Amino acid sequence: MIKARDIHKYYKNGKEDIHVLKGIDLNIDQGEIVAILGPSGAGKSTLLHILGGLDEPSKGQVSFEGNSLWELPQKELSGIRNRLIGFVFQFYHLLPEFTVLENVLLPALIHKNRDTKEKKEKAEGLLKSFGLEKRTGHFPSQLSGGEQQRTAIARALINDPKLLLCDEPTGNLDSENGQEVCRLLKKLNQEKAMTIIMVTHNLDMAKFASKVYNIRDGFLR
Repeated sequence: MIKARDIHKYYKNGKEDIHVLKGIDLNIDQGEIVAILGPSGAGKSTLLHILGGLDEPSKGQVSFEGNSLWELPQKELSGIRNRLIGFVFQFYHLLPEFTVLENVLLPALIHKNRDTKEKKEKAEGLLKSFGLEKRTGHFPSQLSGGEQQRTAIARALINDPKLLLCDEPTGNLDSENGQEVCRLLKKLNQEKAMTIIMVTHNLDMAKFASKVYNIRDGFLR
């Protein structure tokens, strides 16, 4: 499904180049759950963003379902990110002025191939499956951390993506809510054969992954 070849990433720090990723190769098949572990600053999130087409590598290629992401026109790349890849972030990134339902609907409104009624029904169904049916009219500030993260996961799923990328999805949650997110992700994989790549410090999350990698000093092992 997704292949990364010789991925390098440099950042400028004044006159100095910081070499964050050093020739990473990675193959991920449909239906796998992949966990990427490593200390803070190791480049886990950078790698995830490159795999999802959010950040361009300094060198190397990422192929998603046979498409070389960084050779695509920007409009086509944006379409793949919107329709085929779902993103879940540590800090949720919910829009505070929108309700829970409106936040979940946003990616579907960009994807214009479905009517509004169908989109709304899909969003309501996702929220119900995540135990949030009584929160649809609430704003993010009125939710607990666990509820905000479940809302963010529902938003990531609204367009039925083939790939779900999770950046520290339990990083801001207590143990109980973190375990609930783990259960949700495992259920998605089992029921939909959804491919999931997650970067995490949470060893409990890594336990249900089919592959576990460690990134350290710019290398993936």
